[in-house]
Order: sequence, then C-alpha cells, then structure tokens
Amino acid sequence: MKRILSLITVFTLLFTACEGDPGPQGPQGPQGTYIVGQSFENEIPINFTSTNGFQDTLEIPLDIELFESDMVLVYRLVDVVDGYDVWRLLPETVYTDDGSQFTYNYEHNYDLVTIYLEGSPSLDLSTLPDAYRIDQFFRVVVLPVDFASSNNIDINNYSEVMQFVE
Repeated sequence: MKRILSLITVFTLLFTACEGDPGPQGPQGPQGTYIVGQSFENEIPINFTSTNGFQDTLEIPLDIELFESDMVLVYRLVDVVDGYDVWRLLPETVYTDDGSQFTYNYEHNYDLVTIYLEGSPSLDLSTLPDAYRIDQFFRVVVLPVDFASSNNIDINNYSEVMQFVE
C-alpha cells in the first residue's frame, strides 16, 4: 500500500510539475465583429397586374453582401395596428371570400428577389380584389444561415427575426 501511494505521488509530481514555455501569442482576432442579418423594403408599392405577369422584381442593394449559404426571407405587410406594421412570411396562401385561393411566393438569386402571385389555372388573378394586388409592400431579410440556425430563430415570427437584424 505504501509503495502504491509512493508511485501515485511520483506520477502526480511528474505530470503537474512539468511546464514548458507558453508559446508565441496568437494573432489578434476581430474586435466587436457581430454578424447580423440585413433587410430592405420596396419603397415603391408593388402592383400585381396582368401587364407585369402578376410579378415584380426587387434588386438587392449593393451594400448587402449575399453569400450562397445565406437565408433570404420575404415578408408581406398585411396590416398596420396601432401604428405597428404586421408582416407575414412568404409563401403565403390567401383564401378569398368567394372561395378562391392564391399564393404570394418568391424566388431569389444574388442580385434579385422576384415576388409573384400564383393560383390554380382556373383562377384569373386579375379578378382578385385590389386589396390583394395593388399597393403591396414587402420586406426582404437576409440572414447568415450559420447565425440563424445557431440561435433557433422562429422565422415565422417577424418580430423575433428582426431582433437579430436590427
């Protein structure tokens, strides 16, 4: 037993007493860098008509750097309540009073976001009430996907997304 305690003491001293040079200082990391998303809204209302094929294209501003891995989200302004904007994530399916349904949808690349209406072949989109087609505003939000997935953001909750963007 005495011999085992002696061996443990020797090994403990060997491993805890060994200390080398700390090595060179590593490079200084970025200070205060916080990667957040960015957003923009269309300044001119979008009108979905047969003339433009029930679609419109927004140009992503040059000051927003979009990477292939970034998440692009589009929200539609659906109401203003007590002075606060109410936004809804696209794609959004809308059911009209007459039983029709159509969808606001979008697609994007590095420079452009195209927002469009789509419905069943039997639905004439030009017969939709103006409230669904005329003077529509959208907000495009670009989130770094690594940042977004690491924080478990509920992208359906516009307010939660904007906490990370602003």
